[in-house]
Amino acid sequence: MHRRAPLLIDLSHDIFDGLRTYPGLPPPVVGAHRGHSDPQPGYAAGTTFHIGRIEMVSNTGTYLDTPFHRYPGREDLAALQLESVAALPGVVIRSRAQVLRPADLPADDLRRHAVLFDTGWSRHWNTPQYFSDHPFLVEATARALVERGAALVGIDSLNVDDSSDGERPVHTVLLEAGIPIVEHLTNLGTLPERGFRFFAVPVKVRGMGTFPVRAFAEVQP
Repeated sequence: MHRRAPLLIDLSHDIFDGLRTYPGLPPPVVGAHRGHSDPQPGYAAGTTFHIGRIEMVSNTGTYLDTPFHRYPGREDLAALQLESVAALPGVVIRSRAQVLRPADLPADDLRRHAVLFDTGWSRHWNTPQYFSDHPFLVEATARALVERGAALVGIDSLNVDDSSDGERPVHTVLLEAGIPIVEHLTNLGTLPERGFRFFAVPVKVRGMGTFPVRAFAEVQP
């Protein structure tokens, strides 16, 4: 009997020209350096290639934060170990509360897991409502995740922190502990609570602390 191939579930938002990801940050400009209708020197007639061009801040779409995002001298994208962002066993925590507290964490194992908070907030993506009264973790929840050995923390909301708190305690605690953060996830409601592996791999850029990812889950049927 043949084993069925794993199901891959996309957990990322599309990035497109003019997308507003976060208040105060400029939207991406997506276009072409060379389009199919442009002159194509060096190629035979009828042979065309598209070479795209994008200008954006690194906090665009569904993206990952490394420790360098918060702490100078810490691990940037290029120093990130693949083991910290790929093939991680995952656990989904489902809550529709605005404030996510330690009591929301499950009692079972979180060590070396990607812990993903399914708040349902991604339904407001690309609308004004997405930017106000969003769900977030408190500092005590971040400390509990560190103590329990979480490998990565993700959320389908605007920010793991209360965006009205300029101190950003959740980013501070998690990134100090070397735990990457993925924000602006989507489609978490389609995942089982356990029994999947999570991937959120950014490009390998030196001197940069955040970058979009194609986050996805591998679920065994």
